[in-house]
Amino acid sequence: MSGIPLGVLDLVPVSSGSTAAEALHRSIDLARQAEAFGYTRYWFAEHHLNPGVAGTSPAVVIALTAAATRTIRLGSGAVQLGHRTALSVVEEFGLIDALHPGRLDLGLGRSAGRPPRHSAEPAPPAAPVAGGYTPGGLRIPPRFSFAHLLGHPRVALQQQLLNLPGAEPPDYGEQVDDVLALLRGEYRSAQGVEAHAVPGEGADIQVWILGSSGGPSAETAGRNGLPFAANYHVSPATVLEAAEGYRAAFKPSAVLDRPLLAVSSDVVVAEDDASARELAAGYGPWVRSIRTAEGAVPFPSPDQARALPWTDADQELVADRVETQFVGSPRTVADDLERLQEATGADELLITTITHGHADRVRSYRLLAEEWYRR
Repeated sequence: MSGIPLGVLDLVPVSSGSTAAEALHRSIDLARQAEAFGYTRYWFAEHHLNPGVAGTSPAVVIALTAAATRTIRLGSGAVQLGHRTALSVVEEFGLIDALHPGRLDLGLGRSAGRPPRHSAEPAPPAAPVAGGYTPGGLRIPPRFSFAHLLGHPRVALQQQLLNLPGAEPPDYGEQVDDVLALLRGEYRSAQGVEAHAVPGEGADIQVWILGSSGGPSAETAGRNGLPFAANYHVSPATVLEAAEGYRAAFKPSAVLDRPLLAVSSDVVVAEDDASARELAAGYGPWVRSIRTAEGAVPFPSPDQARALPWTDADQELVADRVETQFVGSPRTVADDLERLQEATGADELLITTITHGHADRVRSYRLLAEEWYRR
């Protein structure tokens, strides 16, 4: 599958017994090695109030990583626009581009902590699903409901701390329009006043939209003729809807004359299937901590994960994510990724790998790249 590039989506995970500083050093080291392994781009996610995730500010981590790498594209996966302004985002990325021109991907997403919205009539998926699988064998689980988190005190606290008192986030599509206008140097207020973001205006920055469904994010990407990243690793149930919603809304632009779709997935690779399953043992408890609004815990070791209490309710809470994590030997995982690519028609794949040990994480990315690029 050498024609389908691989990229990295990094949450800057903190392993149990380690610190945020160690997590940052390890992510920068992984970016250097991913560049050598042949990965096309390296994105950093944005998360808040998560003890086990150190990636709170993509722009800051991108700037640090840009100084330590040479050619790999660096980006956000994604900046959460709901508690930011278009100007602040363009100026931050403009500053980085001024020193590292032509390497930045500005991934834009809607803020976490709000219930997902879906199109009233989502586009039918290109790959039909029967019995929870596409004809090619990709697992499409039942849609997960976040209703139990609505009104949760920790979710409310996150919004309170991220937003200024009384602030209401602007419409997402309008914010994206403002970002694009500022980058092009075409921003005008309702009163006709010009605004110029320097640095930022005219920068060679590729804007991406990230989303989990065929709703506002996919529609915004398509309407603007921008590349879109669909999150199989976050919402595997809606990845086909997201891909088709984007394509249905796509209009050619000065950026793209055809849709450009990337799809993310959770992956752990080792020399054999059993070793990979051992490395992935902490994934279920880690997802559970997120879905109970505890906040992502430091990623447990396999022994720590096995010692944690586990109930049928816990299993049900994380089943869709655990079932759709690709775990195994290089051949096993590459086969799984081929199914994902074929079902979604992805032009690129974004790989998220979390293991307790840093060397295991680096090895996972190396083994996958070696297998993928020789196919």
